Amino acid sequence: MIKKIEQIHWDLKKFIANGQEDIETFKVKYLGKKGKITELFKEFKTLPSREKKYVGAELNRLKNECSEIIFQNKYKLSKNEESLEDLTKSGKPYIFGARHPISLVKNKIINIFNQIGFTSYESPEIEDDWHNFTALNIPYYHPARNMQDTFFIEKDPDILLRTHTSSVQIRYMEKHSPPIRILSSGRVYRNEAISPRSHQMFHQIEGLYVDTKVSFSDLKQMIQYFTNSLFGSSRIRLRPSYFPFTVPSAEVDVYCELKTKTGWLEIMGCGMVNTQVFRNVDIDPDKFSGFAFGMGIERIALFLYKIGDLRLFFENDIRFLRQFESIH
Repeated sequence: MIKKIEQIHWDLKKFIANGQEDIETFKVKYLGKKGKITELFKEFKTLPSREKKYVGAELNRLKNECSEIIFQNKYKLSKNEESLEDLTKSGKPYIFGARHPISLVKNKIINIFNQIGFTSYESPEIEDDWHNFTALNIPYYHPARNMQDTFFIEKDPDILLRTHTSSVQIRYMEKHSPPIRILSSGRVYRNEAISPRSHQMFHQIEGLYVDTKVSFSDLKQMIQYFTNSLFGSSRIRLRPSYFPFTVPSAEVDVYCELKTKTGWLEIMGCGMVNTQVFRNVDIDPDKFSGFAFGMGIERIALFLYKIGDLRLFFENDIRFLRQFESIH
């Protein structure tokens, strides 16, 4: 019986259909009620039990092969028929996909910093207390640890959804020695009310530069380079602020002049890395210094594309997303 299977196998490989009639004849010849493969299945029932396992597998493979050959020949004939259609007919429209506006802005920011040596690094969105809070000099009494701000994983108060991408910087510094020049981007989560200006999930991108003799002046120059690259020639101002993981710290505003709005727009926070953070990751603060900065991608996208409601980024409304098809 195996020899019969092998012979049919070779006969199948030779088949080429010239029309639909050839395919129908071929199908009846091998898979019809009295077809060659159908007859083999009838003969299979009379085989000894010890042979059925091997022969049965070969028979099923032969039947599947025959069905695939029929499908392939039908496909080739249909393509040939399409090529013979009236060439004066208009072409079929193709719908191209588009990048999400958040991805567009993130890629723009990454490309700007890639030009001055920053590389991207990622880490898990589910974090532990050490990387998300403690190593960043955020003490246990800090309000960010309260349940209304952070999503803690049930049954384990030490595990949570990261509240910022600063945790990526801690993980990187634990494994790498200076000089360090990285970007960290991704989703972050905070237990906040959903509104046109806030959401429980949003995207951040942060940068870290650590080396010898890094100063606040270097940070300001880098920020000016970034805002000029993203917004065109721009005015910036730095306002004193407070972050546990940087000192001194500042908020960065960029001056915008639009028909709908003129004035200062806050775009990021920044500062010199706190020496305690360096100690937490075994980097010598007497030898190295560095700066860090971070921004919300949604905030930048709202400004760049003049969008009035942050919730549009997460609703997947095709009418909204199609507006970005021509942007790369």
